[in-house]
Amino acid sequence: MVEQIPDSLEPTAPRLILVVDDESRMRRFIRMNMELEGYQIIEAENGLVALEQIRQHTPDLVIMDVMMPEMDGFETLKLLREISTVPVILLTVKSEEDDKIQGLSLGADDYVTKPFSPRELMIRVTAVLRRAEWPAPPPRTILRIDDRLSVDFNRHQVLVNDERIDLRPTEYRLLNHLIQNAGWVVPHETLLAKVWGYEYRDETHYLRLYINYLRKKIEDDPANPYYILTERGVGYRFVDYKKI
Repeated sequence: MVEQIPDSLEPTAPRLILVVDDESRMRRFIRMNMELEGYQIIEAENGLVALEQIRQHTPDLVIMDVMMPEMDGFETLKLLREISTVPVILLTVKSEEDDKIQGLSLGADDYVTKPFSPRELMIRVTAVLRRAEWPAPPPRTILRIDDRLSVDFNRHQVLVNDERIDLRPTEYRLLNHLIQNAGWVVPHETLLAKVWGYEYRDETHYLRLYINYLRKKIEDDPANPYYILTERGVGYRFVDYKKI
């Protein structure tokens, strides 16, 4: 008689990661190291194949090179964001901040510069997958900030004028952490560590970019924000809604 494993004890399926790079040697390098850590890997040699793989297999994460012939990683990412919110880590030989900002502004979740060590990539993968998971909701279900803005923590939804605003997981985590500390200034390093991970505490351009994303989505006038306030040189503060 075969003993059935209770549902709560069933092994968790390995995370599926799509590796996109025109160099087969790089794909093998990433595959070998990721499989040693228990991940399942599928591959694509260019952007078009990558988009098809995403449609067919719905991976948990995409690791994609920027410098690819015909359709580079930036163009592929732009098309990808039209069909999926899957987390994406870009790989590139460039290290200029403008290139990082371009990738992040197109919807990348992280950026790793070649050459990189397996350990560095693994840390980034773990952090991105962790951020992609919704945070546990606080005790209250719906928080109404004012007549314009409200947050449904159980559904992980933000409503502006009673209309749902689509937020990516990182945007939601950032907003959630700011709201939980409403009225208090949260330092840059704290937000980066709490939302992205401790290893990101010096990556201030991530924070600036995502604050701008949030302001464009929830503020009536993003250039003159009401909800998310900048404390120059220190951090950010969400309006103290209890005093509104």
